[in-house]
Amino acid sequence: MDKNDPERHTKTPSKPAVGDANSQNPAHALARISETVPAAAGNSKTPFFYAIHAERYQRQSLIKRIQDEVTHRKLICYIAGTAALINRDDTLGMVDVLHNIGNGSDLDLMLHTPGGDMDAAEKLISMTRNRVGNGHLRVIVPDFAKSAGTLMAIGADLIIMSDSSELGPIDPQITLNDAHGNPIPQSIHSYLDAYKAHSEALQKNPGDETARIMLGKLDPATIKLFEAASRRARTFAESQLKRGMLRDKSTYTKVASDLLDTTRWLSHGQMIDHNDALGIGLDVQYLDPQSTEWQLIWQLYALQRMAVKDDCKLFESDWVSVPLGA
Repeated sequence: MDKNDPERHTKTPSKPAVGDANSQNPAHALARISETVPAAAGNSKTPFFYAIHAERYQRQSLIKRIQDEVTHRKLICYIAGTAALINRDDTLGMVDVLHNIGNGSDLDLMLHTPGGDMDAAEKLISMTRNRVGNGHLRVIVPDFAKSAGTLMAIGADLIIMSDSSELGPIDPQITLNDAHGNPIPQSIHSYLDAYKAHSEALQKNPGDETARIMLGKLDPATIKLFEAASRRARTFAESQLKRGMLRDKSTYTKVASDLLDTTRWLSHGQMIDHNDALGIGLDVQYLDPQSTEWQLIWQLYALQRMAVKDDCKLFESDWVSVPLGA
């Protein structure tokens, strides 16, 4: 975001007349939105300044058009690179994109993240929900919102997904070194499941030497830590579901359990598509990838993703554009 730029959104051409055939055609809509807008005479942005920031203005022009012509609600975006995990510094960007959102407003949050810090994720979605209040919050997942990102998404009233969209299991992860010292991410629940299985085997047969050896490799203090982390993930998920999409339903406990189920999701990165999400009881709206709305969403995501390096994040709205980690 350029603090010296008094106009942080781009002026756009007027909307097409009602009934204009081109207004319903995704190709024509994308062509209109992809146009760059030259600075008008007397505009505070000089031609060179405009050229330097042209890509940002193009994205913000597209955000404004999606709001004005398609969704009729504000859109804020959190787009992360593949190595940029959710963390406490994200508060800075989230505060900025929420700055001009009125209390009680309907809001869309476009979310793309590999996951990260569960506590930071809770803060980000809580900040968003507090601003929305009695309004309606949708989370749009253009590509993926994994792990802690899924925990954020289920805090919405509705999740928007298409064929390219995926959520992920919410079982907490821990990094342990293998026999060669290589760091290997492991599921906390898998660790706890192994502890439970060996404990039960030893109770049934005190002479089971294999179970005794395996239990000896599992640290009791680590077990307690992992059990607490598991309860934390479950509590987080249930609280988000109760506050959002399942506030009037009693299924939030089962949905949280399903998202934590390592026997169903065999890897932490396993894809939960829109059909899976609907199947476990999440409120999901599916958009056809050829629909005008999804074409515009995907065009915006593609532009933003190309602007973000793998270790960076972009917080963006029609008013602000905040890169973090660049």
